[in-house]
Amino acid sequence: MTRTPRCILITGGAGGIGRSLAQAFIREGDLVVLADLPGDRLDAVGAELGVAVVGIDITDAAAVAAAVDDVSAAHGPIDVLVNNAGILHLHGTVTDLAVADFDTTVRVNILGTFAMTQAVARHMIAAGTRGAIVNVSSIGGRQPTPGMGAYESSKAAVDALTRWAAVELAASGIRVNAVAPGPVDTPMLREGMPEGSPAREAWLSRIPLHQFADPAHVAAAAVFLASPLAAHITGVSLPVDGGQLLV
Repeated sequence: MTRTPRCILITGGAGGIGRSLAQAFIREGDLVVLADLPGDRLDAVGAELGVAVVGIDITDAAAVAAAVDDVSAAHGPIDVLVNNAGILHLHGTVTDLAVADFDTTVRVNILGTFAMTQAVARHMIAAGTRGAIVNVSSIGGRQPTPGMGAYESSKAAVDALTRWAAVELAASGIRVNAVAPGPVDTPMLREGMPEGSPAREAWLSRIPLHQFADPAHVAAAAVFLASPLAAHITGVSLPVDGGQLLV
């Protein structure tokens, strides 16, 4: 049975998970718009996948609101927002991490996710769209790893934002959920933890299924949570972690 394509807006679209998310929604027959910082990287992914792109700094609330208006004007009402944009690279112990680095992490991972959620929720309500928002969180929000506290604190906040938005937007028919991966086997992760390295093996030893998530695994969970099959699911953060939270 043919269905009308939905308009899917994906932030962090130029990265490995963003590309997999786009490919997964394209296979569903949807119209995908990728958002990321403007530049050649975003343009190249858009050209590769044959999808529209929008350059945006998600920490700029005014730019976010303008971009949402532009996307809806060009492609129709936004049906699904996937908040995938985030940063992971600013690490440090609780006694050593620079406050400025924590602030940067908060601005991108929390405030950026909030700005996108707010702008798209306002758009959905005005358009009468019973849409879905899927946040990309992390099991780190529930399971600490030394040195990664800024990132993990931000993802705990994303889970809280997911529940907050879910309970308030339910009356408008908008569902809000999160996908919470463990380590995802992206090129960036493979660069830091190459095959056979002690660091990679140490982390794999924490995972009962003894493998990292493929970006396609994260994308599949997001597609499910955004689909009619998940019509009675809102406010959850679904682990995609190979069982890491079990141990």
